Amino acid sequence: MRIAFIGLGAMGLPMAIRLIQAGHAVTGFDLNTRNRAAFEAAGGQWSPDAKGAVQEAELVWLMVVSGDQAHDFLFTQNHAADMPANAMVVMSCTQSASKAASTGEALTARGLRVLDAPVSGGVVGAEAGTLAIMVGGAQTDFDFARSALESVGSNLFHMGVMCGMGSTMKTVNQLLCGVHIAVAAEATHVAENAGLDLAQVHRILSVSAASSWMLGNRGPRMLQDEPPVTSAVDIFVKDLSIVAEEARRAKSGLPLAAAALQMFLAASGQGHGLADDSQVIRAYRGLNRGDQK
Repeated sequence: MRIAFIGLGAMGLPMAIRLIQAGHAVTGFDLNTRNRAAFEAAGGQWSPDAKGAVQEAELVWLMVVSGDQAHDFLFTQNHAADMPANAMVVMSCTQSASKAASTGEALTARGLRVLDAPVSGGVVGAEAGTLAIMVGGAQTDFDFARSALESVGSNLFHMGVMCGMGSTMKTVNQLLCGVHIAVAAEATHVAENAGLDLAQVHRILSVSAASSWMLGNRGPRMLQDEPPVTSAVDIFVKDLSIVAEEARRAKSGLPLAAAALQMFLAASGQGHGLADDSQVIRAYRGLNRGDQK
C-alpha cells in the first residue's frame, strides 16, 4: 500500500518504520527534519513538502499532536485537496470525539475516506509494534486499513462505525493515564519527603498491589533530574483538558481527572511544560516545599 506518513516524531518515526518493514511504500513528511536520516535509512522516502507526500497516497496517516493540527493540515493548508479521490485519512492524534466527528464529516464531503484511530502504548509500544489502536469508522474502511494498522499495533479494536468513537475510547484511556501519573508522583513525593530511598520505594511498589503500568514506566523517571522526554507535561495538559471538555459537554462530574489536570497545569506554569510528563512531580514539590526546580 502507498502510505503518506505525516508526523515523524518520537512515536511517528517507529510507527512509520514498522509500516516499511511490513512491506508498505511509505513517504514521510515532518516540519522537523531531525529524524529524516533514520527514516530514510529504514527505507522510507522523505518528501520535502506535504503536498508531495500525499498526492499519490492510498492512505494518509496523520500522527500529529492534536485535532487542531490535523484540521489545520487538512483544511487550512488544504492538503485534503492534494489527496487522490477516495484516499483514506487515518487520524491518530488525540482529540475530542466531537472534533474527530466534524473532521470526518468534512473529509467525507470531499470524497475521502476516514478512520478515527488514536493509539496508546507510548514509544515502547510504537517500537515493538504492540500499540493499542482504537478505531472508529465504517467497517469497509476498517477492513481496507487493517493490514497497515496491524503493522503498528498488536491490539486493534474497532469501536464502532462512527468517526469519533475511537477518540471517545482514547479520552477514557487518557483520563486514567493522567490520573495514574499524577497519583504516582504524589506517592513518590510523600516517600521523598519522608526520606525514604526512592529507588527501593519503586522496587517495592512494582511488586505490590499498588503497582500500575504508569508507575512502572514513569516512576523511575521521576527520580531523574532531566529524564528524556517521551511525552511532555503539556501533552497531558492538552489531553486532560479534552477530558474536562467532554465531561462538561456530557454534564459529568470527574473530580479525580480535574485534580490531575490542575497538577499538570501547575507544573507547566512553573516552566516545566516541555519536560517529560513524569516531572509533574515538580508541581508537588512546589506545592509542599516551595521548590520549583
